[in-house]
Amino acid sequence: MSPPPPPLGRARKRAAQAFDDALDDAELVAARLALAQGRWQSTRSLLVHTGDDWDRRGHRVTVLANEPYCAAWAREWLLAEPDSADASVLLALALVHRPLRGKEKPAPVREMCRKAAGLAPDDPTPWLGLLLLERSLGTDEEVVRVFDQVRGRHADHHHAHQLMVARLAERGGDGGPDPSHEVYDFANWAADQAPADSPLAILPVVAHAERYRVLAAAGHESADPNTSGHWSGRRARLVMKAAFDWWLEWEQDGHPRRLIDLNFLAHAKSCEGRGAEAAALFHRIGEHATPAPWSYPDRAPYPAFRAARASALGAP
Repeated sequence: MSPPPPPLGRARKRAAQAFDDALDDAELVAARLALAQGRWQSTRSLLVHTGDDWDRRGHRVTVLANEPYCAAWAREWLLAEPDSADASVLLALALVHRPLRGKEKPAPVREMCRKAAGLAPDDPTPWLGLLLLERSLGTDEEVVRVFDQVRGRHADHHHAHQLMVARLAERGGDGGPDPSHEVYDFANWAADQAPADSPLAILPVVAHAERYRVLAAAGHESADPNTSGHWSGRRARLVMKAAFDWWLEWEQDGHPRRLIDLNFLAHAKSCEGRGAEAAALFHRIGEHATPAPWSYPDRAPYPAFRAARASALGAP
């Protein structure tokens, strides 16, 4: 029996939301809408045409998997095509959200991710699903082991590196500011080992924001990033200048997650008080705001984004 369709009006509700994790991927938006209506064939076609563009494949699968109806339709797809690696990967990532919400034990979901990985041995995406799970529930050793599996298949995997930065930033959260914290070493290492045009050049800025999130939550930094000294030190200025200079030279218009990087960079420039540079970034971002880092440490993200954008652009 086919699962029931989602409630009517969902598309209208989505349009009213401030954030859309599909970002500017129109093909993904169309496939997501079709999947909500039970037409999983559009998702099948989307993933076939995505091929081995691993960053784009990871982005598309994680966005689709985040939808509440995805697991049901992925199972329907598997009934029709039991050997489909794409359907297995999609189902595995859809199930990852259940243990993260406390609705299921993680062990069977780990097994599902590994099964999907066996069907698609070159694909880092099932390992990305497992990393999403272990980032919150796993030991440090498990996180590193799974990250190595992703990186072994795609050395510059954008999403996986950002998950590692978020996890590492939380180590030693109560110890106060530490310029030599391991998250900075990791981010600098990843940026240095990547090709010159790799968006991992922005990773040190992401690390700085993630560390701010942890420090502010622990009371070591101001809860208002605009008044926090975290963004005004010499090291912070050097990191943000290097990232902005990279963006000016190498802007990756085609990368599926570039708008996430631009939000981190615009946030950093806003906190630094570099209004003209922030304005250039806000022009590129348009309406594609992302919850992180505007929500850091515990803020309403969309008002924070709009206020920073208005300040940078000189709007009333």
